[in-house]
Amino acid sequence: MRPNGKPSQDRGPLGRVQAVDGLDRRLIEALQENGRESFRGLAKQLNVSEATVRNRYTRLVEANVMQVTGITNPLGVGFESMAMVGVTTNGPAAPVAEEVAGWREVSYVVITTGRFDLLIEVVCVTRRQLITVTDRIRSVKLVAGAEVFGYLDLIKQVVDWGVPVGEEDEQE
Repeated sequence: MRPNGKPSQDRGPLGRVQAVDGLDRRLIEALQENGRESFRGLAKQLNVSEATVRNRYTRLVEANVMQVTGITNPLGVGFESMAMVGVTTNGPAAPVAEEVAGWREVSYVVITTGRFDLLIEVVCVTRRQLITVTDRIRSVKLVAGAEVFGYLDLIKQVVDWGVPVGEEDEQE
């Protein structure tokens, strides 16, 4: 639940989705450039009907391929503490990832290779809350250790990285 009482649109956990075609890619890129563009404006820009844009948009959102939302710098809107937490497990990482992915303070969870089994990004209102959340992570079954990398400042947050082009798209 968001502070305003409205339910949050939880995107996790994410998985592989159906393939997107060239039109889907162009629609996603247009929305990454201007998420407030009307379906009519998008249709004109993409040279398709408004109904096509509406259907594609709905399918992509329902399939969890994309969501259109306002992106904020959490530090700039009052969240005092953010951190990346590197977690090692003494068993499979997936159950730990699944559990913490449901926590409100967790914004990002990936299973990794290398020194850590998981990387977990947490966004907290206060440093005290960050301590509480990292203690919760350390208490999850199968967690062997957690190293907390507190953010001092958010310098870059990319949300418009585009969509990769496959060989089939190059032929269009």
